[in-house]
Amino acid sequence: MGLTRIVMSALSATVLLRRCVGGAPSAFIGRTTPHRLSQSRIQRHRGSSRHVIPNKIDRAFISPILPRSFVSLHPFGARHTTRMPMTTTTTPQTEYSTSSLIGIDWVRSSVVRVLNQIFDPVEIAKGAAIAKLDGKKKTTKKKQPQDDQSPQDEPSLSEDERNAIINAAAASAKPFSNTDAMITPATKPEFGDYQCNAAMSLSKSAGLNPRDCAAKIVEGLKNIPGFNEIMEEPEIAGPGFINLRFREGYLADAAGKMAMDSAEGGRLAVPMTANKQRIIVDFSSPNIAKEMHVGHLRSTIIGDTLSNLLTFAGHDVLRLNHVGDWGTQFGMLVEHLRDEFPEALDKEKSKSVDLGDLVTLYKAAKKRFDADADFKVRAREGVVKLQAGDKEALAAWESLCAASRVEYQKIYDLLNIRNLNERGESFYNPYLGGYTNRDGSPLPMIVRKSDGGFNYATTDLAAIRHRVQLDAPEGGEKADRVLYVTDAGQSQHFEMVFAAAKKAGFVADSVSLEHVPFGLVQGEDGKKFATRSGDTVKLKDLLDEAVRIAGEDIKSRLENPEESLSDRLTEVAKTVGIGAVKYADLSMNRESNYKFSYGRMLSLNGNTAPYMLYAYARICGIVRKATGQSDDAKVQWPEASAIIISHDAEKQLIRNLVKLPDILSEVETDLYPNRLCDYLFETSQKFNQVSLMTPLKAIVSSHISYKWFVMILSFFQFYENCSVNNAETPKLKASRLSLCTVSASTIRLLMSLLGIPVVEKL
Repeated sequence: MGLTRIVMSALSATVLLRRCVGGAPSAFIGRTTPHRLSQSRIQRHRGSSRHVIPNKIDRAFISPILPRSFVSLHPFGARHTTRMPMTTTTTPQTEYSTSSLIGIDWVRSSVVRVLNQIFDPVEIAKGAAIAKLDGKKKTTKKKQPQDDQSPQDEPSLSEDERNAIINAAAASAKPFSNTDAMITPATKPEFGDYQCNAAMSLSKSAGLNPRDCAAKIVEGLKNIPGFNEIMEEPEIAGPGFINLRFREGYLADAAGKMAMDSAEGGRLAVPMTANKQRIIVDFSSPNIAKEMHVGHLRSTIIGDTLSNLLTFAGHDVLRLNHVGDWGTQFGMLVEHLRDEFPEALDKEKSKSVDLGDLVTLYKAAKKRFDADADFKVRAREGVVKLQAGDKEALAAWESLCAASRVEYQKIYDLLNIRNLNERGESFYNPYLGGYTNRDGSPLPMIVRKSDGGFNYATTDLAAIRHRVQLDAPEGGEKADRVLYVTDAGQSQHFEMVFAAAKKAGFVADSVSLEHVPFGLVQGEDGKKFATRSGDTVKLKDLLDEAVRIAGEDIKSRLENPEESLSDRLTEVAKTVGIGAVKYADLSMNRESNYKFSYGRMLSLNGNTAPYMLYAYARICGIVRKATGQSDDAKVQWPEASAIIISHDAEKQLIRNLVKLPDILSEVETDLYPNRLCDYLFETSQKFNQVSLMTPLKAIVSSHISYKWFVMILSFFQFYENCSVNNAETPKLKASRLSLCTVSASTIRLLMSLLGIPVVEKL
C-alpha cells in the first residue's frame, strides 16, 4: 500500500493519528487547540453529554488500511465530550490572590506547569503513538474461520506508514493543557483533598514506571512558588496516584478569609472569573393566552438558578423569556377575537378591553379551530397577516400579550424571579428570511412554509443570529455562550437548529450554543402529574397548595391551633412552602424525571429546603446566645477572628467550606444545580452530625422551650465537639463564632443562588 493512502496531506495524517491514539491525553496525541476544536463542532446537548459534530475532513477521511477498531477509537467521532470548550491557557499561571480562596483550578494549573517543564510534548506525542501502534500489534488476533470462510488478518502498516503516523504526532503536538493534568476531587477524605492521575496515563508514553513518573511530577510541584505553604507533602499511592492535601495552616487562613467576606452580599472570598463572557440564558418561555403549568416550573427555576450563579461568577448575563407569542395559535385567537371582541382589533380601544379568563378564551378558539373548516382557513391566513404586520391583527395580539403578562408576573413574584427580560418569538420577526448556506444552497430544514408563514425553527435561527452574530449597532447581543433551558423532548429540535445555524455561518468559532434539557414532573404514581380530572396542574395552584400545607402545619403546632398566623409566620409559611417546591426540583439531577410529593418536599429529614432553612436558623440561634443578643432581634454577626483548629470536627468542616469555589466552577461548566444542593446538605451535615427528625413545631422558635432548644443543639457535630459558649479560651470562642458565621453565610449564599430566601428564625 502506498504512503499516499494514509498521508493524503499533513492534516489528513493528523486526523489519522487521532483515530489511532484516541483516548490519550490531548497533548500526547497532537491535541486540537480549544479554538480549533470549537470550529469543528457545535454543542449538541443532552444534559452534560454534548454530541460532537466532526469537521468535514474527520467525516470524510477514513483510511481503508486502518482496522475498524482503530477508527472506533477516534476521540471526536466515537465519544461524547462532557464539557463545553473553555478557554485554556497553555502557559498557566499558578500565582494566587492572597485575598481569595484557591481550589481545583489552581491545583490543576500547577500540575500543567510542571508537565510542561519536565516533559517534552513532542516526545510524549511520539511515545503515545508508538505505544498505541505497538500495543495494537500485540493484541491483534486472527478471526477464527467459520464454515468455509478463511481467516482474515486486519491490514498491517508498512514502516513508511508507521513513521508517517509518528511524525504526524510530533508535528501536531501541543503543550499540556488542563485536561492533561487529570485532577479530580479526592474520592475519600483519607486520600486528601485532590487526586492527580496524570502519571498513570503519561508514564507509558514517557517510557517510565508510573510511580517514577509520579515522583517527577511531585518534585516539580514542590518547586511551584507557594505550593509547599498551601499543600502538605504530596503522597504517591498505589501504582502512581498522587494524593494532594491542604495544610492545616492554609485551611485556617482560608476560613479566615471567608469570615472577613461573609457579610450579606459578600463573596466568601470566592474569586471572580478571569474569563468574563457575555452569556444569554433562555428560560421559562410560557405561551401567551395560556396559563403556566407544572411543566414551566423546571425551566423557570433551573434557568433562574444558572443565571444567578453565572452572574455571581462575574459574567455579563442576559436573562431572556422567549415567550410563545407568534405562530398558528395566534391566527386562531385573533380571528376568534374578531368575532367575539371586535373592539380588540382597534389599537386605541383594545387597551380597555377585558378579555376575561384567557384560558377559557383559548379553549373556545381551539374548539372552533378543530370543528370549523372555514375558521381553520381564516386562522391560518391570520397568522400570515399577523407576521406581515396587519394593524388589526397586531392590536388584537397586543391585547392578548398584555393580559398574559399580568398573570405571568404573579407566578414570577411567587417564585422570586427577577430581571427576566421578555423577548418573544415576535421580537425576531424583522430578522426572519434569507436562510441559506454559505454557498447559497437551501438549509437542510424547513424554515418557511408554502403559504409564506414562518415556523418555530425559523424563529430560533433568527434568535441565534440576533444573539451571537449581529453587532450592537444592529441590535444584536454578541453573546459568547447561549443556554436554552427546555424539556428534553426538544433535544433533537435544538440539535438541528444549532447544526443549521453553524452551517449557515451564523455562529462564530468561539461561541457555544448549549441545550440544557430537563426531565418530567410526575405524580407519586410515576405517571403524568395531573389533577383528578386529568387536566394539567396549574403552576399557581401547585405553589398556593405548598404554602397552604406549610401554613397549616405551623398552625397545628401553635398553643392555639385556631389562632391565625402572625404576619411573620405567614411569611415563614410562604418561604418554606415555595422554597420546598423549588429546592426539591433543583436538588434532583435535572435530566431525571421526578415524583412530586408535598410530604417529602416539606420534610425536615434529608436534603430538603426546610432542613436547610432550619440549619440556618439554628446557627443564628447559636450566635445570638453566644453573643447575648435578643431572640427577636436581627442577628448581628460577630467580627471575623483568627481561626484556630483545635478539633478534627473543625478541620473537616473547614475542608468542606473551602471547596465552595470548586462547586461553583463545576456547576458553571456542567450546568447541574443539584450539585449546589448536594454541597449545601454536606456542609450542613458537617455542622450537624445527625439529621434531625424533629416535628415542624420545633422550628416555631417562639414556642420552643429552652430545654428543647438545648437538646436540639446537642446534635450538632461541630457544636457537640466544639462548644462555642464553653470554649476553653476567648480566642477559641471567637474562632468558633467565625466558623458559625462562615457556615451560615455559605448556606445563605447558595440558597440565594437557588432563588430561596433564608429566615433567621423559623
